[in-house]
Amino acid sequence: MTYVGERTPGLSTQEIDSRRATLKDVVAAYVGLTKPRVIELLLLTTVPVMFFAARGVPGLGLVVATVIGGTLSAGSASVFNCVYDRDIDEQMRRTRRRALPRHIVSPGAALVFGVALAVLSTAILAIWVNTLSAALSLGANAFYVFVYTMLLKRRTTQNIVWGGIAGCFPAMIGWTAVTNQLSWAPVILFLVVFFWTPPHTWALALRYREDYANVDVPMLPVVKPAREVGRQIVLYSWVMVAVSLSLWPIASTGWFYPVAAAVLGAIFLIQAHRMHARTRGTEDLSVIQPMHLFHSSNLYLSLLFVAVAVDPLISR
Repeated sequence: MTYVGERTPGLSTQEIDSRRATLKDVVAAYVGLTKPRVIELLLLTTVPVMFFAARGVPGLGLVVATVIGGTLSAGSASVFNCVYDRDIDEQMRRTRRRALPRHIVSPGAALVFGVALAVLSTAILAIWVNTLSAALSLGANAFYVFVYTMLLKRRTTQNIVWGGIAGCFPAMIGWTAVTNQLSWAPVILFLVVFFWTPPHTWALALRYREDYANVDVPMLPVVKPAREVGRQIVLYSWVMVAVSLSLWPIASTGWFYPVAAAVLGAIFLIQAHRMHARTRGTEDLSVIQPMHLFHSSNLYLSLLFVAVAVDPLISR
């Protein structure tokens, strides 16, 4: 059973004639293909880990190279995603104003752009950071494109659970950029992002579940009632908070991180439980208010990783 309303008509694919697009439109379109907001979030789980790995302030040149390489890599993965999903992006309210649905950029040109970004990012990370970080970045890119976008997204409600692994790699890349090796600390931070991704994404998917239903993408809120979505969000949130607290004994952090993780985790759990309570007996999104939790999840992850960076600075 699908818990969504009626289908809404899609926007015309000829909204903007590419021949009339200005240079500013085209540049903005190419930038938009990289999904800058997603990149910002990924970098927020990279740079703080570099501070944590360095137990202080890492070298500026290393941070710059890692940020540039990571930005280009994440942008490349987003471009490939836009190319592959252009058919459904054209029909979804949330995505139909992207460059490909509006025909400002052709699929072929976007594909070349994505490949160029991938090659450049790998070269930058390999030359100015290290080969391990470059390999992890390239692996994350490939996982997002081939596993999530092409294999899981349109086939299973577990798409974002396992496909979200790609978004966990920046935490490990931040660590390897400084240490050139892996250890348990970045694995814990990897898992924090892994368990954070379903609550974050399902809250957004609940808001846009009609869009996903219209294009036959089986996100959890499409195939399950809001009550069940809320229940699973609560379960993943509890595991996420527990994993975040485990960094304290495993990585021997100072006092600041566990205090911040406990406070932020408690606030997030309260909000997750409140949203779950609002799903009781209703599918009305104006009552459930899933976007409150979505925005809160962004703030939670941002502040948690800021705490990761700050902890070694005030605990030295």
